[in-house]
Amino acid sequence: MITFTRGLRASSHAVARYQAQAKAFGTSLSAQAPASASASPAAKPSSSSDTGAFKGFKLPDQTYKVTLIPGDGIGPEISESVKAIYAAAKVPITWEERDVTPVLVDGRSTIPQDAIDSIHQTTVALKGPLATPIGRGHVSLNLTLRRTFKLFANVRPCRSIVGFKTPYDDVNSVLIRENTEGEYSGIEHEVVDGVVQSIKLITMDASERVARYAFEYARLNKRPHVTAVHKASIMKMSDGMFLQACRRVKEDFPDIKYDEDILDRVCLRVVQNPAPYSDRVMVMPNLYGDILSDMCAGLIGGLGLTPSGNIGRDASIFEAVHGSAPDIAGQGKANPTALLLSSLMMLRHMNLPQYADRIEKATLETIAEGKHITGDLGGKASTQAPSSSPFPLPHHQSSNKTPPPIESGPPTNKPTQASASATQCFAF
Repeated sequence: MITFTRGLRASSHAVARYQAQAKAFGTSLSAQAPASASASPAAKPSSSSDTGAFKGFKLPDQTYKVTLIPGDGIGPEISESVKAIYAAAKVPITWEERDVTPVLVDGRSTIPQDAIDSIHQTTVALKGPLATPIGRGHVSLNLTLRRTFKLFANVRPCRSIVGFKTPYDDVNSVLIRENTEGEYSGIEHEVVDGVVQSIKLITMDASERVARYAFEYARLNKRPHVTAVHKASIMKMSDGMFLQACRRVKEDFPDIKYDEDILDRVCLRVVQNPAPYSDRVMVMPNLYGDILSDMCAGLIGGLGLTPSGNIGRDASIFEAVHGSAPDIAGQGKANPTALLLSSLMMLRHMNLPQYADRIEKATLETIAEGKHITGDLGGKASTQAPSSSPFPLPHHQSSNKTPPPIESGPPTNKPTQASASATQCFAF
């Protein structure tokens, strides 16, 4: 009994520390709101503080410096494919490669300081897959990156790709996942032998922050509907607070339709008929978003075809969310599509849509043509670019059938601060 009480006390201390960190982050966001808003206790953070505006670091040669984290397993080879395509397309980017293999500092594993400094300077990074060993004592590098740079929103668009046959050809979903807490807060310990306690942490600050981003995304990308996905039927306090936050934010977006649905039912309905979700943005807590986004990816062909972006106030990291696939590393079998499409999200975020559009068009045309695709898509092409890449370079001649873009972004002519930062373009 004494041991159990000590375990509860330890978990209470862990929760208190996490709440303090979350509160500090929320306060730093609110501090950027106009003075008149911050004077009111009910005031919400200004939209521009939450949208992850790209600040950029331009070199003397007028190229932007971007941090590149090649990752593990197949990561380095798919990163090289992206670099080759960017070089051929003359994208004004200079890559700064950084390794995030953990180092020990004061007895704790952490990301190397030069990688942290690079992302803080560039404010944007492209990341290949990272492997985290399973077992006690190993900290997920992906979680560490999200916490280090306060990447509060994970944006996962999924859209059917012409030319790759799947059971559905009308998938066009956007899922926004709260990225910093929930079951992934990392608060767990063994209370007594054979009993492990894991804490699900939900805060109003983090919930409102991701809800506001979801509504802004919906408005800027002309999606008239936001759905909050939850399990408040069981977790009445934690998910109940998340829904309360969404309802508060909804009051600021009268032009956006809002509803709520239980996770189980959403999963069932999406796999039965994904079409009704093509006009909406789904927003949800961390764990649900992790599972549902991968399920949606399965509807369009898997994680090898789906991009992802993690948005923070001071930096954003775009990544391929598939695994590191060490079993095929170095064999030229890896499909770089997911990392390439994620990099195009990055270009739009950097206000370079003209380069993203050209590369996207060539990529989608190549997949539709079906002659130069990797094995996972039913072809025989290798990873390498450009000679045998599944991705032709931007001078690729258009076929008569041009697939539509995955999603167009908000207008770039005279954008407001919010529209230039919130999704310029997360539109993918």
